[in-house]
Amino acid sequence: MADDGSQNSAAFELTTDATKQPTRHQNESEDTDRYFGFQDESRRVSLNLDDSTRAEYDQLTQTAAELLTARLTDMDDLTFKRKQPGHSSSSRLFSRSDRFPSSEPLALKGGHISTTLRKHDDGEFDGDLVDWTMEGTGRRVAYDDFTTIDWIHDFAKERVRQRKLRSRKSWKGRLALIFDATEGWIVVLLVGIVAGILAGIIGVTSEWLSDIKEGYCSTAFYLNRKFCCWELDDACADWVPWNEALQAKSSRSIFWTNYIFYIIFSTVFAGAAAYLVDVYSPYAAGSGIPEVKTILGGFVIRKFLGWWTLLIKSIGVCLVVASNLCLGKEGPLVHLACCCGNIIPRVFSKFRYNEAKKREVLSAAAAAGVSVAFGAPIGGVLFSLEEVSYYFPLRTMFRSFFCAMVAAVSLEFLNPFRTGKLVLFQVVYDREWHNFELIFYVLLGVIGGLYGAFLIRVNLKIAAFRKETWLRYIPVHETIAVALITSVISYLNIFMRVNPSELVANLLRECAGADYHDLCNHDNFLRTSLSLIIAAILKFFITSICFGMRVPAGVWLPSMAIGACFGRAVGLTVQAWQRAYPAFWLFSSCQPDVPCVTPGVYALVGAAAAFGGVTRMTVSLVVIMFELTGALTYVLPIMIAVMISKWVGDAFDKEGVYDAWIRLNGYPFLDTKVEYIWNTLASQVMTRVEDLTVITATGHTIHSLDELLQDVDYKGFPVINNGRELLLIGYISRSELRYALDKARKKQGASASSPCYFSSNLPILDSIRFVDFRPWMDQGLRYILVTKNGRILGLITKKDILRHLAVMIYPRLLDGDDSHETQNLMRLPERRMSSYVGDFGID
Repeated sequence: MADDGSQNSAAFELTTDATKQPTRHQNESEDTDRYFGFQDESRRVSLNLDDSTRAEYDQLTQTAAELLTARLTDMDDLTFKRKQPGHSSSSRLFSRSDRFPSSEPLALKGGHISTTLRKHDDGEFDGDLVDWTMEGTGRRVAYDDFTTIDWIHDFAKERVRQRKLRSRKSWKGRLALIFDATEGWIVVLLVGIVAGILAGIIGVTSEWLSDIKEGYCSTAFYLNRKFCCWELDDACADWVPWNEALQAKSSRSIFWTNYIFYIIFSTVFAGAAAYLVDVYSPYAAGSGIPEVKTILGGFVIRKFLGWWTLLIKSIGVCLVVASNLCLGKEGPLVHLACCCGNIIPRVFSKFRYNEAKKREVLSAAAAAGVSVAFGAPIGGVLFSLEEVSYYFPLRTMFRSFFCAMVAAVSLEFLNPFRTGKLVLFQVVYDREWHNFELIFYVLLGVIGGLYGAFLIRVNLKIAAFRKETWLRYIPVHETIAVALITSVISYLNIFMRVNPSELVANLLRECAGADYHDLCNHDNFLRTSLSLIIAAILKFFITSICFGMRVPAGVWLPSMAIGACFGRAVGLTVQAWQRAYPAFWLFSSCQPDVPCVTPGVYALVGAAAAFGGVTRMTVSLVVIMFELTGALTYVLPIMIAVMISKWVGDAFDKEGVYDAWIRLNGYPFLDTKVEYIWNTLASQVMTRVEDLTVITATGHTIHSLDELLQDVDYKGFPVINNGRELLLIGYISRSELRYALDKARKKQGASASSPCYFSSNLPILDSIRFVDFRPWMDQGLRYILVTKNGRILGLITKKDILRHLAVMIYPRLLDGDDSHETQNLMRLPERRMSSYVGDFGID
């Protein structure tokens, strides 16, 4: 540090120079004084000057500050100090002339900058002095991978951009304003169109692959069975089953031929999907919704929404749906739509360089994903609001509605299923429901809640076992083995053999026209009901195993299929009961000779209950089911079943499946819907200073800081005055430190021994070359630094809060009953986050 004497002599020598050169930027002198600390009261007192001398000292330091302002104009981000007056201005090491208006010059505001290999343009992120003085935020270059964005800074950056845009009074400026106002709508329009087209392609491809397991079209191999036999009856000569292709004659040979082909295709499809994900894009695994929620909450996961993920997941989800792994494509469609919402805005700098603005587009993209998955644009908007979005202003709701509408229109324009409907299982019921049926709707709600609670628990146990054992090293082999076993079992039950879309579509239909595997055979209802219940139970266990494997996987449609199987079985039983005992008092409201019970409605209510039990969605789910069926009459039964399923599921655990996976993966996500009722001291939550790596304000060189970054993998470092007093000066993230070091080394005259300073005690008059890191220091809202009388005590991050809440919610973790859960929930703070995310192939 520079001593008091050097500060005094510095002021006098700078005053001598001031007589030779005129001063500039008089209006910025006060900011400069605060920035360099010349007006610090403690410093003037430490000189032991009398009143007259002190007044002269203040005047001299004021003049010195003005001279520094003149000399530091138009500097680069990092420059080196002059040895001689004749040296170029680029040889001086200070930050550019941006000063920070804080009354405490060392508590600079700022944020993370990227130290990854991706390119960035400093000019896109740095503002001038006036801009950031008005906003009260510091400079930033970009966000590093696995860090949290600074919402305040990004909003400030948008305001700065808007002010500059509105300051242009020419006709070009007006055109720029008009384009800026429409830019967001153009982006969501393109996202909706691409999402609709992508969903149509995936739907047609997955259906074709599913039908290939049973046969092929002799006239056009690329057609599935529906298109091959379009407007033909069941006796379609153009569709050739595999037993006919191989000329199998006997019933036994026919069965085994179709059985073997079914197993082979199912296993090959699943293995291909797992291989693509494992080799080319690990981020394409799973549904992607837990990560989307975390990203919308402000976390940065590079490449999770990139081109390669979009390509591999689009191919993989078609293969997975065709493999009959009890996984759906609806959840992955949300991830794919968000990939479009991340890629398309890159064309526009307004969104490309502002993470907060980009998340508004991602919220709209999530709504579009649900819109094309279920043909439910309004439900998609509510899903984005209720389930995934963290920041949802009014303009985002309007754009989400527009994006979901465009996506639905695009899909309907393509008409991939040639039915004029957005999805395969859209149905309409024309009969009213009776009051006595509420009893059975409540029963289905209870079953749906129990299903959701147990599915989440069983699935998490299996996922934990997978992470702890050798299975995590062989994801492709595991997928092939599970697909083989699943196909062997599924073929023996017709309700498991077909893909979930076809199953749900037929379970929801009324008994009009053809009978789908005795669903309308009233004389054989017991056997059919038993087959449905067996299929639901087996699907429950298969879904618990499959969801979490390294393949694109959705749990929505399998849950609906399971609930629909239970619901249809209950409906068939109630219908048989009413037919057998029409005079029973419970059925007094039924009219004679008129069908009283509609089993398809029970399947609908059961599907909604199971869907709600596993996701804990409420309003958005009811709207989705309404848009899915068009049955306004049955909104009330659906609402009752959904609410009861949520209450029953919450009685076991308030987390939905996606929240549970966020907790399992250790993502730094604080749910806004969770109520925090505990009285907790900061000392109980924080990571104590003894467990931190800190940086002293002086005494470091470029070489020593490089070694520090190589030795530890912390995400950031508190800055203190010295190792004895531990007085907090600020905080610098790992990415900011790395970026500043890289820039300093590129400057002429830099060396590994160049000293580095994190405080205002700069060697202004010394001939040494040094680096000033103050512009890169950060005390933003992403981290809380705990101090007492200025002395640092610890650091609180999202991860610290999450691990504390984990212990408060699950006290058994303190007893070591579940070591795996303890490891997941008691992770180190966010700076160590990547060590756990590596299980997803991110490291």
